[in-house]
Amino acid sequence: MADLLKETDALEEFKGKSVLITGGLGFIGSNLALRLVKAGARVTVMDAMIPDYGGNEFNVAEVASDIRVNFSDIRDENAIIYLVKNQDYVFHLAGQVCHIMSLSNPFPDIEINITGTAILMEALRKYNPEAIVVYTGTRGQYGASVSLPVNEEAPTNPKGIYEISNLTAEKIIKVYNDAHGIRSVLLRLSNIYGPRSQMLHSRFGVCNWFVRLAMDNDTIKVFGDGSILRDFCYVDDCVEAIIKSAIVEEAYGEIFNVGSDIPVSFVELVKTIIEQAGRGKWEFAEFSPERKAQEPGDFYSDITKIRRVVGWEPTTNLADGIKKTIDFYEQYRDQYWTRNDTTAGAAAQKNQVESKLIKSKS
Repeated sequence: MADLLKETDALEEFKGKSVLITGGLGFIGSNLALRLVKAGARVTVMDAMIPDYGGNEFNVAEVASDIRVNFSDIRDENAIIYLVKNQDYVFHLAGQVCHIMSLSNPFPDIEINITGTAILMEALRKYNPEAIVVYTGTRGQYGASVSLPVNEEAPTNPKGIYEISNLTAEKIIKVYNDAHGIRSVLLRLSNIYGPRSQMLHSRFGVCNWFVRLAMDNDTIKVFGDGSILRDFCYVDDCVEAIIKSAIVEEAYGEIFNVGSDIPVSFVELVKTIIEQAGRGKWEFAEFSPERKAQEPGDFYSDITKIRRVVGWEPTTNLADGIKKTIDFYEQYRDQYWTRNDTTAGAAAQKNQVESKLIKSKS
């Protein structure tokens, strides 16, 4: 088993390196950007600022003078060609991330997650094949678990278009790794929570949405009997996994789970949130038809492989992670509870991006 990489050693590798983060103003992307800026990397974040997807300029406000922000869409081939040139690392986090929406409208998943990924990888093949790519998919790519904990050899039987599109994107990147030599790491993330996630709606990020409800002293609805198991990973731990996997040669071309091997029931999760918030209520509720159709049952990750190959494992327990999350939103509630100027202007930004897309294709 490989020795665990120290965080400072991993960050040292990025000093002076050029880095592109797609979806970089969103939840995980912005936390990654902050960490890499502090490591001395030259960071470019791109984001289409599609309304309700979580892009928020406040997420990177503390390093605004030290990063380059580009408002582009992953589907814009000309923009992507421009952005990938001369990058040492590309962290691909842009995507449609709402599995419930994908049940009624599959096309954003197909266009953003699949076509957008193909555009990115083809641009890299033609203009920067030496770059190292890290892709963040989802544990939903497995579908219902055959056995627990779920390792990377488990069958993939996604239950929705969102999960299928993530699995397809992963396979596209794997082809470019194997056939074209573009070194890539493929991560399957499991229930990431923490600061800088959007808090306006419940369509993704169940843990953070429960945090909002508790902080508002509202009632959290626990579906079924609350015994379904999940693993939850604090965003700082997730970012560390992304960073470390990018610099380990043995990781290139490999798939890794990023989660926690400590299963938690939804009842336990909700009780922990309410305890840490000091307010909030909860009650059992019946599954809605949409949620029932998407529910895969118990799931928690086997992280043996990433621990062995990359030297990563999570270090933040659930109670501490929830406390840090609540503390952040207590301080910056106004930036996430309501549509601030950045969010309100997102629709106009989206229209500009789509207008450029139309012109580039005409």
